[in-house]
Amino acid sequence: MTTVELTRFRVLPENADRLLAARPAMLADFRADRKGFIDAMLVRLPGDEWLDIVTWRSPEDFAASRAKGANLPGIEAFFSAITELVSAEEGTTDDA
Repeated sequence: MTTVELTRFRVLPENADRLLAARPAMLADFRADRKGFIDAMLVRLPGDEWLDIVTWRSPEDFAASRAKGANLPGIEAFFSAITELVSAEEGTTDDA
């Protein structure tokens, strides 16, 4: 089983390009600094909302990442483009 982070957020239309431009550096920072990070997929939803689907090796890896917050420039640049957090959930896959 893997842990899946589902984060839904709003971005002002004028910040969407900034969010997308910051994404590669955020992912590079995650790969370099976040133990257990597997992959991430960003989905644009209607109404200026986005869904970030991030896969982690374990719930402990996800918790450790969350505790670090925006500790690196690429992560901070991505997070700073977000206007509002809508929801954040954690689940697991059933890889049986």
